[in-house]
Amino acid sequence: MSRPDIGLETLLELDGNVLEQEGGYWIKMQARQIPASEHAPHAIQYSLTLHDRYGTRVLGYDNAHAVKPPKNFRFAGQRLPYDHRHRTSSDKGVPYAFESAQRLLEDFFSEVDRVIKESMQ
Repeated sequence: MSRPDIGLETLLELDGNVLEQEGGYWIKMQARQIPASEHAPHAIQYSLTLHDRYGTRVLGYDNAHAVKPPKNFRFAGQRLPYDHRHRTSSDKGVPYAFESAQRLLEDFFSEVDRVIKESMQ
């Protein structure tokens, strides 16, 4: 039997919030429960993004679209991953292994801290 996801309630409560960060950065949180599907077996649609003072997204975790495989990658019949992260403003996305809402929050906020810290150096 699987354990309940203790971060799910927190993630859903953060939906619609904008969180101000140091250095003019800000976070936009979107999360809602949806029926489980092939693209969202965890039954959560989410977009967690970090923006700079100019409003440019500099980091994001979401499942809004499938991540396209690299051009020289044999993809034959495999499912395109929907959970992914954007590591920079121009990154088209790399797969993210969604484990739980709790882990998603931990991973996202850890990356937020890293990005802001690196920008302050």
